[in-house]
Amino acid sequence: MQTTDIIPDDRIGVLVANLGTPDSPAPRDVRRYLKQFLWDPRVVEVPRPAWWLVLNLVILNTRPRRSARAYAKIWTDDGSPLLVISEKQQTALQASLEQQYDGQVRSALAMCYGSPSVPAGLAELQAAGCRRILVLPLYPQYSATSTAAVFDAVYKEMRNWRAVPELRFVNDYFDDDAYIRALADSVRRYQSQHGVPDRLLMSFHGIPQEYADAGDPYPCQCEVTAMLLAKELGLGASQWQFSFQSRLGPKAWLKPYTDKTLAALPGEGVHNVQVVCPGFSVDCLETLEEVAMENRDVFIEAGGKHYSYIPCLNDEAAHIEMLAGLVGRHLQGWLDE
Repeated sequence: MQTTDIIPDDRIGVLVANLGTPDSPAPRDVRRYLKQFLWDPRVVEVPRPAWWLVLNLVILNTRPRRSARAYAKIWTDDGSPLLVISEKQQTALQASLEQQYDGQVRSALAMCYGSPSVPAGLAELQAAGCRRILVLPLYPQYSATSTAAVFDAVYKEMRNWRAVPELRFVNDYFDDDAYIRALADSVRRYQSQHGVPDRLLMSFHGIPQEYADAGDPYPCQCEVTAMLLAKELGLGASQWQFSFQSRLGPKAWLKPYTDKTLAALPGEGVHNVQVVCPGFSVDCLETLEEVAMENRDVFIEAGGKHYSYIPCLNDEAAHIEMLAGLVGRHLQGWLDE
């Protein structure tokens, strides 16, 4: 190999990370995905021997078939919505970074669970000559169950590298002005076509209450996001509220629960509801099946009349612009050298 063939090692890498998805809606693939996801001690903080028994003897023998049916409802001809949209996000973000930084910054997509994996994404950046890497989990609000799990996966992979790159991590962007504006604009556009509801419900993914009691900042950041979005939209106190979804198991999770909230609203005279999920950067099972389908049934069966779900920001131009701006701020100092 000639010296001129060596890839320059002055590029900066951006690892764009999200949760992950099964390879298909088949029960065997869903089981493989759930096993990796639910075994992560960041996700389930239970002593490993006891949790191994529960996970392998109970959950993985029942939940994969149920989850597979849910995934089948949202699966597209192109594959998992989360993966398909994430790939579009990364492609659009790379185009923006190319334009701004003249090829100096490269990005790669990774999933904390499933494919493409964190090791695969890091290897892609390594092959591109990136000696400085910014890790960008697409979780607006920080939680040890999500953001820190990505960080763990990066650290774990780096144990195998001889030449470890400089690393930076984006912890959160829950109160980022451009993020709040993009959310508000998406709500306004939706309501310009579908009308203004009696109430806007902002639904965030839940975590066990004991995690918050132990110091996880997630619920506080969710509340701030909700308040800033309501303020940006000019909503009065009776026009919005926030809640938490996707609870699992018998333990108490963050309240109020989304499904319980929706079941109670018709009795309070609220018959027209729109739901937005400001904690999700990409539409996925929890938004497309749980919120848009299951929770709609809950609301209608309780006496509600009109229910609709406002999609995530996904690969909207304003979202990509916001992410590119976030990357630029976190690369200060590196770009100047």
